[in-house]
Amino acid sequence: MAYNVMTADEAARFFKNGDNVGFSGFTAAGAPKVVPTAVAKMAEEEHAKGNEFKINIFTGASTGDALDGALTRAKAVNFRTPYQSNKDLRGALNTQDVHYADMHLSQLGQDLRYGFYGKVNIAVLEAADINDEGEIVLTSGVGISATIARLADKIIIELNKKHPKEIRGMHDIYIPNDPPYRREIPIYTVKDRAGSPVLKVDPKKIVAIVETDLSNKVEGFTPIDEVTAKIGENVAIFLADQLKKGIIPKEFLPIQSGVGNVANAVLGSLGKNKDIPPFTMYTEVIQDAVIDLMKEGRLTFASGCSLTLSDPVMDEVYANLPFFKERLILRPIEISNNPEVIRRLGLLTINTALEADIFGNINSTHVLGTKMMNGIGGSGDFTRNAYISIFNCPSIQKGGAISTIVPMVSHTDHNEHSVKILITEQGIADLRRKSPIQRAETIIENCVHPYYKELMWDYLKLAKKLHTPHTLQVAFNMHTEFAKSGDMRNTKWV
Repeated sequence: MAYNVMTADEAARFFKNGDNVGFSGFTAAGAPKVVPTAVAKMAEEEHAKGNEFKINIFTGASTGDALDGALTRAKAVNFRTPYQSNKDLRGALNTQDVHYADMHLSQLGQDLRYGFYGKVNIAVLEAADINDEGEIVLTSGVGISATIARLADKIIIELNKKHPKEIRGMHDIYIPNDPPYRREIPIYTVKDRAGSPVLKVDPKKIVAIVETDLSNKVEGFTPIDEVTAKIGENVAIFLADQLKKGIIPKEFLPIQSGVGNVANAVLGSLGKNKDIPPFTMYTEVIQDAVIDLMKEGRLTFASGCSLTLSDPVMDEVYANLPFFKERLILRPIEISNNPEVIRRLGLLTINTALEADIFGNINSTHVLGTKMMNGIGGSGDFTRNAYISIFNCPSIQKGGAISTIVPMVSHTDHNEHSVKILITEQGIADLRRKSPIQRAETIIENCVHPYYKELMWDYLKLAKKLHTPHTLQVAFNMHTEFAKSGDMRNTKWV
């Protein structure tokens, strides 16, 4: 191999204060691990000398602690986009120590190419293999790898031997032309391929190869409990009913599912419901439940941006690559979340709300309207363009001290025009064909926890006969009561 093989500490010396740095991966899957940690170490050394050192970070979504966590703790991050889920980074951006731009994941790749964020100085890519012609086989996550590799002045490769070279063929690397030369993306079924199985770069831009053998360290999900199981069951019942009524075609439609314990429970319920035929997925994150459904024959094919699998499940996939390579495609986030493709395929989208209001508006990002949790992620990409858009959430949190359904969301990420169905463990609210007052009545009756149902009915009684019956003087009383006493059940409207 004609490239310079070096240590992570040596590779870190390519980074300069103020650099725009793009990292591969999507979640911890495919994200670099040893180079960002070495950069964090170097940043601490520079700070000890009295020198300023911070970089601007661009990724596909969240990453692992070795990237977001290490760099944040080293006070080496000036700006971060488009999504995060790291505790230390969350704390830093909520105290404005890190500037954070929350954005739809499908947009970052093209916005970088449009020049909205300036030059990309360095791209750091995790790879399973690379040849002398600059053909890179990515690992378990793609993200914005293709775009940052094209734009960057320098490319650093983390060659991770934990991922077999035989993964080649699982990826579909495609970048659409930019306007005014853009054409349709040639994906017409979840199985279609639009690009190349490898990421092709100019070999002259590769300044360092750093060898590693670290796993993604993705933790398994907590066991399904009574609440998440009921939410999953309600989602499956709703989709089976829509299929029976002919609203969903008899062939069924591809599923998009968010990430986390609730999403895992939903997928499990879809697999168990025999009224739902074997199905496909066109989504962002492929998680453990997807692999289980594939082995059972309930899920026939999945297209995504990353394999965000716990270590034992990832080992199982790699031990049975011929089986899974016939059933999996990993694409850039710009393609997995592309509105054109989502609308063409007719996705049934299922995402989790942080907070919802009685009129169908959704808050995906801000706790009590002010503190960033993680970010909007890809939920907007999918929700706005879905065949049927579903949001789900438990009806209460913190033992009942918080109602996830309130009179008015404290921050709006998805407005009522995009949200078709709201589901909690209490039931299903179909918001289609309904006026605002009808939506409110449906959500209160079907989705609100008994702790809060009477309170919500009382709120509606306060309102005059308006198109959207809000009483603005008290609309946020539940939020202010929680801030004061720690329990929304103490709320008074007068």
